This record gives sequence, structure tokens and C-alpha cells, in this order.
Amino acid sequence: MATRKVTEFGKKLIRRQKMDCSMEETRFAHCLTTLDLIALGVSSTLAAGFYVISGGVARDSAGSAIVLSFLTAAMASFNAGLYYIEFEGRVPQTRYAYLYSYITIGEIWAYIIGWNLILSYVIALLAFGVSESAFVNKCFTVVNLFILSFVIISGFVKGDFKNWKMTQDDYFDTMANFTVSDSSFGDVGAGGFTPFGFQGILTGAATCFYAFVGFDCIATTGEEAKTPQRSIPIGIIVSLLICFLAYFGVSAALTLMIPYYMLNKESPLPEAFIYIGWAPARYIVAAGSLCALSTSLLGSMSPMPRIIYAMAEDGLLFRFLSNVSKKTKTPVIATIASGVVSVVMACLFDLKALVDLMVIGTLLAYTLITVCVLILRYQPNQNTSEHNTSMERDEQITLKSLFFPNNENPTASSGRLVYYCVAIMCTLITVHCIVLALYTKRIVNPCPGLSALRIVFIVLIGVVIAVVWRQPKNKVHLSFKVPLLPILPIISVFVNLYLMMQLDLATWARFGVWMLIGLLIYFLYGMWHSFDGKTSNDEEPTLLSRDPSCM
Repeated sequence: MATRKVTEFGKKLIRRQKMDCSMEETRFAHCLTTLDLIALGVSSTLAAGFYVISGGVARDSAGSAIVLSFLTAAMASFNAGLYYIEFEGRVPQTRYAYLYSYITIGEIWAYIIGWNLILSYVIALLAFGVSESAFVNKCFTVVNLFILSFVIISGFVKGDFKNWKMTQDDYFDTMANFTVSDSSFGDVGAGGFTPFGFQGILTGAATCFYAFVGFDCIATTGEEAKTPQRSIPIGIIVSLLICFLAYFGVSAALTLMIPYYMLNKESPLPEAFIYIGWAPARYIVAAGSLCALSTSLLGSMSPMPRIIYAMAEDGLLFRFLSNVSKKTKTPVIATIASGVVSVVMACLFDLKALVDLMVIGTLLAYTLITVCVLILRYQPNQNTSEHNTSMERDEQITLKSLFFPNNENPTASSGRLVYYCVAIMCTLITVHCIVLALYTKRIVNPCPGLSALRIVFIVLIGVVIAVVWRQPKNKVHLSFKVPLLPILPIISVFVNLYLMMQLDLATWARFGVWMLIGLLIYFLYGMWHSFDGKTSNDEEPTLLSRDPSCM
């Protein structure tokens, strides 16, 4: 009896949402073009936070190598973008990462992804109609890009490459010339381009990742696009490229204009212009920060209420949050709830704490999405005949089939095997990342015991990768597929988890409280009011190909 109840409870956690191709048209207006989505992605990503975090990262974590921190964060974000694009091509009529995972891997994981994406968009405060805010958003974005271009050009005109080669002697000379106390300057580290070493670059990348949070709002808002199949992939790729070039150029210009240890963590760009003798230019930078703040608010305003709306409509959050205004065609109550959560969070935490909290939640969501794509690629095509399906389900997993499967196409058993292997692999990678984070200094000069432990982890992970690699992949045609499976997704999972481990214990404690609140809501309300909990889930949704009737 007890075993039966535990089994039923477990099935509730992993029940999947059915995908109905005959579902009614979205209640939102189809009014966004490709350019609107690009502007939305750039505005949400190229936010005002850069005007603040760049100073702290360069001064305390990475030095002049902040450009490499942004490059590392950009690569992690671009990888996540690839998985969003494949999901968009694989699962019809869904534009939310929450819905992607609900249809593919189960309810509890979908809830965790949605709950963490809500955390990512916690600063959403405004509630315009979509078409009106899109126009305003494009105007602010253009102004912001022009001002950032001015900063980049100014940095390379007035900058000095000597600032990328600073030594401790230069540090003490600067202190003597400015006749100020030691506390007015940051730590010089070892000097040079990478004063805090490779670890400093990675620590900086964990914070810089915040600068790229927001591009996924393109997929979230894609339900309101005129041509989502074309607009979403273009919007994600172009917006990430624009933002990376802007961040890379501005951070390079900043550290060329002023030595990294002299940066003001609260207002780095205005102080840099004062340092080079262009004090009036700080007012231009101030205008840029205002435009960036406005666009980030407009960009974040759109996806966060819609994620809350989607989860509430499915019954995982309170039902009244799914009400949509007949006049503006926006989820008004969800938008108001977003504002309330934002105000509370802003009152409780400072900017640095909010940035780190957003980073850890978003990295976890991106990791789960990556795992979704990896698992789905090895699942059987559910459009096969009943005869083949029954044969596939009867296949038994043997030691030989781990590396030499009997079928050229995925089966139910091979799909389950990949699912278990990915779970084991993620556990091993997580433990390995914890070891790397806790014993960073010993890794440079490792002791025999630590080296042996790392070798064991690497071998075990390698064996699991080999098992997954040997399993048959689904050969269904999609408009885009993430390349180099299973290697690229595994690298993405490792990078995301390792960046998460660079954050401090206080951030993890705050994140634990956030997750505890979310799980309490789910287990006390969402699990019992879920729409899929009230319907039969005997049939699995068709996931692996697009039906024209669904488009």
C-alpha cells in the first residue's frame, strides 16, 4: 500500500502536459515583428546593470580581463540560446521554457524552471500594452546603442594600452600622485592584463552572466509575434551578438581609459570620463543609463507576467493570476503581482545580492533546458506504428546494449537509459564542480588524493558520456538541431554549474529560501490544482516533429 502511494506520488511529479494541436488561438495579440523581438531582446539584455557591475567586476574580480569574463558569459548564454531555438522547432505552439519542459520532462522540473525564470524577471514593474511598449522600447534601445558606441569610440581614442600592463610599481606611483589612502583603491592583484588569474576571470564571468540575462524573453513573448517560427531564432541570435559586441567594446574601453584598480564600483563610466578629462561626457553616459533602465523595465515587463500567467492557467500557481484584460490583452493581475514581488525584493536586498540571485536562478533554468534537449534527442519518435512501439517497449537493457544497442532507432528502453545516464552525469558534474570550487588553490598544486578523486570523476563521467553517445538518436527533421551531441550540452551543463559554484554562500542561502517558498507553493497548492492532475495522462504528447496543422 505504501509502495503504491509513493509510486503515485512520483508519477504526479513527472506527469507531462498534453500538447493539443487543436487548442484555441492565443488570447494575446499578434503584433510583434522580427525587429520588435530583436529590440526586445537587446533592451532586456543590454540593461542598466552593466553601468554598475562592470566597475565591481573589473576592480575586484577580473581586472582588465573583464573582456574575457564577458566572453565566457556570452558563450554560456549563446549555448543556452541554441537550446531555446531547437525547442521552438520541436514543440509546436509553445513559447515558454516552462511549457517546453512541462511537455517534455515533467511537471516538477517545469515548475522549477518557471519559478526561477520569475526570479530572473523580478524587476518588471511596468504594464503597457505590447504594441505601444514595443515602439517606445525600440526608441530607447537605439539611443542606448548610440551612447554605448560613443563610449567605445572614446575609450579607444583616449585610452592607453599601458593600463592593461599595470604593475605594483604603477599602483604605488598612482597612490603617491593622488595622495589618497590605500582604501581608495582596489586590490592590484598580480598586475598585468589578468591580475587575478584564471580564477578571477571565472568569478567575474559568474557576475557578468547577469548582463546577458533577458534574451529568453524573446521566446517567452514569441506567442505575440506575427511569424514566430522565423522571428524567434533570428531574434535570439542577433540580440545576443549585438549585446556581446557592446559589452566587450565598452568593458575594453573602460579599462583602457582608467586603471582597473581606480574604478568606482557604483559609477565606473562617469568616473572614467572625469579621469581622462572629458567630464561633460558623464552626462551623456547618465542619459544612456536612464535609457537602459527604461528599456530593461519595458523588456522585463513583458515576459515575467506571461510566465506567471502560463503557470497560473495550468493550476501550478493561483488561478486568479491568469486573468487577461479585455482592453489591453495583457495579464493585468500577474503584472501587478510582478510589481509587488519586485518591490519586496528591492527593499530586502542590495543590487549585488539581487544580481547574484538572478544569476544563480537563471543558470539553473538554462541547465535544465539543456538537459531537456539532450534527453529528447534520444527519445523514440512517437509517430511510429503501434507494432513497433510495443516491440520497443519489450526490449531489455543488457550490458552489451549499453555500448552496442540492437536498434538503429531510439526505443522506449534506450530513451529511459539515456534519462538515467543524464541524471547520473549531472550528479557527477555537480559534485565535481563543488570540489573544483572548494579546492581551487589545491588544483593548481594538487595533492595526490585530490588528483585521484578528480581522475575518478572524469573517468565516471566519460563512461556515462560513452553510453549516451552509443545510443541511437532520433532522426526526425527539425528546422534547427544543436550540434555535437552529447558533448556540447555536457560542456554547457558543466560551465553553467561551475559558474554557479563561483557565487558565495550567502547567495546560495538566499536562493535556498526562494526555492523553499516555491516548493511549498507547489506541494501545498500546485500539485493538487494542476490541470494535468485532473486529466488522464495515459497518452504521451507528440514531440519530435511539427504537424502543419499545429502551426
